[in-house]
Amino acid sequence: MKALRAKFRVATVVIVSIWIGLPGVYHLLKPVENGCVMTYMYPTYIPLPTPKNVSTNKYGLFLYHEGWRKIDYNDHLKNINGVPVLFIPGNGGSYKQASLLFQLVRSLGAESDRAYRGGPLEWDSNHAYPIFGEGIDIDLTNILLPSQYTSMLDWYAVDLEGEHSAMDGRILQEHAEYVVYAIHTILDLYKESHAVHAKGGLPKSVILVGHSMGGFVARAAVVHPHLRKFAVETILTLSTPHQSPPVALQPSLGHYYAQVNEEWRKGYEVQTSRTGHYLSDPLLSHVVIISVSGGYNDYQVRSKLESLDGIVPHTHGFFISSTGMRNVWLSMEHQVILWCNQLVVQMSHTLLSLIDTKTGQPLNDVQQRLGIFKKMLDSGIPKNFFASTQLQQAHKSDHIPDKKKKVNPGLSSGVSGCPSSSQWSEDGLERDLYIQTSTITVLAMDGRRRWLDIQKLGEDGKNHFVFVTNLSPCSGVRLHLWREKETSASEVSMNKRVVEVTAKMVHVPSGPAPRQIEPGSQTEQAPPSAIFWLGPQDMHGFRFLTVSVAPRPTVSGRPPPAASMGVGQFFNPKDGEKIFSSYQLISSLYTEQDMTLKEDHPLAVSLTFSASLGLLPVSLSIKTTGCGIKKSEFPIEESGDEETSRLCKRRCFPPVALAWDAISGLHVFPNLYSETIVVDSSPSLWSSSQNSDKTNVLLLIDPHCSYTSTIGVSVTASAGRFLLLYFSQISGLCFAVAFFALMRQAYAWELDQPIPSLLSAVESNLRIPRAFFFLAILPICFAVLLSCLSSKVLPPIISFTVVAILCYVFANGAIVLLILLSQMLFYVAGILHVAVKKWWQVCERNFSFHFLQRISSSFASTRVIRILMANALLITSLLAITLVCLVHPALGLFVLLLSHVPGCHSALSSHVQTKEFYESGSEGEGTEMLHNSSYDNNSKLFPTNETRRDSPKYTKSYGDAQLEIFHHRHGLLVLHLLAVLMFVPSLVAWLQRIGIGQNLPWFWDSILSIGVVLHGLCNSKPEFSFYLFPIGSWEIRLSFAYLVAGYFSYFSALALAPYRVFYAMAGIGVVSFAFRVIQRKNGEAYHRNRKHSHRH
Repeated sequence: MKALRAKFRVATVVIVSIWIGLPGVYHLLKPVENGCVMTYMYPTYIPLPTPKNVSTNKYGLFLYHEGWRKIDYNDHLKNINGVPVLFIPGNGGSYKQASLLFQLVRSLGAESDRAYRGGPLEWDSNHAYPIFGEGIDIDLTNILLPSQYTSMLDWYAVDLEGEHSAMDGRILQEHAEYVVYAIHTILDLYKESHAVHAKGGLPKSVILVGHSMGGFVARAAVVHPHLRKFAVETILTLSTPHQSPPVALQPSLGHYYAQVNEEWRKGYEVQTSRTGHYLSDPLLSHVVIISVSGGYNDYQVRSKLESLDGIVPHTHGFFISSTGMRNVWLSMEHQVILWCNQLVVQMSHTLLSLIDTKTGQPLNDVQQRLGIFKKMLDSGIPKNFFASTQLQQAHKSDHIPDKKKKVNPGLSSGVSGCPSSSQWSEDGLERDLYIQTSTITVLAMDGRRRWLDIQKLGEDGKNHFVFVTNLSPCSGVRLHLWREKETSASEVSMNKRVVEVTAKMVHVPSGPAPRQIEPGSQTEQAPPSAIFWLGPQDMHGFRFLTVSVAPRPTVSGRPPPAASMGVGQFFNPKDGEKIFSSYQLISSLYTEQDMTLKEDHPLAVSLTFSASLGLLPVSLSIKTTGCGIKKSEFPIEESGDEETSRLCKRRCFPPVALAWDAISGLHVFPNLYSETIVVDSSPSLWSSSQNSDKTNVLLLIDPHCSYTSTIGVSVTASAGRFLLLYFSQISGLCFAVAFFALMRQAYAWELDQPIPSLLSAVESNLRIPRAFFFLAILPICFAVLLSCLSSKVLPPIISFTVVAILCYVFANGAIVLLILLSQMLFYVAGILHVAVKKWWQVCERNFSFHFLQRISSSFASTRVIRILMANALLITSLLAITLVCLVHPALGLFVLLLSHVPGCHSALSSHVQTKEFYESGSEGEGTEMLHNSSYDNNSKLFPTNETRRDSPKYTKSYGDAQLEIFHHRHGLLVLHLLAVLMFVPSLVAWLQRIGIGQNLPWFWDSILSIGVVLHGLCNSKPEFSFYLFPIGSWEIRLSFAYLVAGYFSYFSALALAPYRVFYAMAGIGVVSFAFRVIQRKNGEAYHRNRKHSHRH
């Protein structure tokens, strides 16, 4: 029964790993659709000479020129007079990627002329005056955008030979050094330009634009000690991991990241003396950095890694996702962000807007530059615009306004009206309409003002107002709040009795507008493109709300524009709240959840998901079931679903879903009929906040119609997000599982018990409750306790625990599969080895085989071979350490890995051979062969006074001893195989650089790898693994060291720093080596004999 339960536990973790792994890999490999438009260009690259004395002269620097005509390079370089911008490619990228970004500014060639001569983009009033949430200290009303661009942009690009900088810290450092040289070269280039001297004013700084790891290289160059002061003042990064490497496997890579981030943190601190006196301003006080993320479709870099929190203060930079970027609203893949035309156009005008119209150079003021980035890129929707917490707080503060209290002046003073340049005339408005219902509908541009009584329509808790429309704010529709009913807004604007609140309307992306086939014919409802929201605090002190719609413009020679729409409603947020618990979401993996909305439902439906949609994306389908047309000539019962859908599309506007994530920002899903809702969050991590495990989705849906919706969690999407978010955590936990298994083996040896197989050790650690609690749950409890005792944010305990345990189970399954695969290979090799040896013995009587045997014996008896065989351990150590220090750590660790293979193979072959002889009853022949076998050198580890060599008991004991040796070496092999895999990405980058210049490995990588080599060689045999440090009456043995290493690996995994597991391996290796040296020096025995035989 125990054996059955053990197999069940192992099978369970394997099934969980396969069930998550296969669908997740399928989802990540599936092509991703995006709405990006391709950007085309005609690039020409002008090389700039690199002096030979530059240490990194293998790289190159190019000036980009747009156009197909042949130009004279020297003449062109002498006439450059724009603002220098340097593009830094990312991991495996080329300088030719810069051609994709040069379209971004359209600074050169045909596209450049359009942006430069055509001037800035035309903004709607709601674009020019966005409403931002809390935490923004910049008054954007004082940030003026240029009416005309005065200077063009000169784009440069560094050629970094397509090196994989995300895989090796040394490469990152070399790239940063070359970028520093490139910046100085670019600035010196303008000193020789005739056009610059004629224009006056040399460029003092270079704008840096980096993609992926190129953005981190830009930051590393800014804090480089050789960079000139004020040479870089503006950095724009695209899909750049700032917090940590995307895959933090190499120790030096993680160390370099930590070093650069620490320099940036210190760079924004005021310089003081030891006594605390002021010395100077922060070293980076002039630097502004913007981080742009590609959103949830970027599988290579998650938004959490692209955040600038804790590195750059909000006064000098911010993070924004392309899903919430003005005029973009799209999520894109890692490489697509380079050529997505929607983003390219927006960034082009943003960078051109940074140029001072007076000097022709980038603005010097930090707040001005940061404000332009905010105004040009941010959607204008505050973070708490749709948050359910805001609504709940409003519920608590809802009360009848007290007439004795002063009117809240915040709205009057905080909201600006429409600009005077917008076309609007109140004389064109027809008679007013007085709305008696809580829902207002606009079906056409009728030129009327609609009056809504706030006190009357806001009864019964309906104290929120929402309005969606496709009309252009200010020019198509305007909204005012009135303290008393007046006839004209202009009459009371001076005494503040009316406040225009049109500027609170925010823009959202909309789907394609319906086309009108014939003039005057009915069309489908247009999708909303703007949202207006008022809470109780906004309407406090006001009596009326008016919605003024402009008259339809007269268009001659073509049909009038498609249908206009506008729907508003006073509603109670509680009526539209729907909460989906974690249990409902998990059960929806198999059974979809249904939700029904009848007619006259709230326009704004708030869906609260207790689990983050960043981990469990949901498939949301909405189907129209009615729209008040039961008495029409096409009854629903007769027309069918298709006809009902067609008719209802003429009356109901397409639904819109808005999801907000604290990390990645706003996600908008227009024309929502069937869509997978996902946000780019990173929930349930040790560094996550309490609210990160929930997602709120605001569903804007026509109240005139009825709907049925189905919500289900996508299995493949959830599995893919799990692998994407927790790959680093799973990588570190694999080492923890291996250390815990080695702990079981070492503990059995210390108790003079048979060494269990690695698979049995893993299974023992999965036993519930004791083993599983101490090895899987207790480290999580310690992590939560550390968060409470330190200044770290306390993670969401339940979701954090569940996800950490699931990652631990997945890691166990992965290790079990690795064990089974390697063990199967060794068993097959052992069986083949025994079969070949039998065949060889049969053929020994042949003369030719006797001749071959003499040759092999003479070769094995040569002095060189005998020396190598006698000092195999020493030679392996020297070779591995030499490769680790002088070539690459992965090669030295690979030598260590190969040294385990013969030991595992020989031990298992001896066991298989002994088992066959014992089962066949040929004990005499078998014992004689074992006695003469070369594998007998390990028999001294076990007692010989209890059995005779010619007895069956001896044969069986020897075979068991060989099996235990195999189990021990197999455990070390699996652990060191994981270590080799950690350095494989760095090795790939190293192999790519062969022939173009190599440097010695980083010192820290070499030191840690030497420790790993010492661990493998000093503990290569079971008897070598015994060591003991007495502390009082307590003894520290190898099993305890493995336990501590497993806990350390567990914490490293939770911290998303799996490279720290090398510290544990190296620490055990150094201690083992020191103990062996002490033993040799004191003349103690080098090994410990077992007290008794294994089999009783």
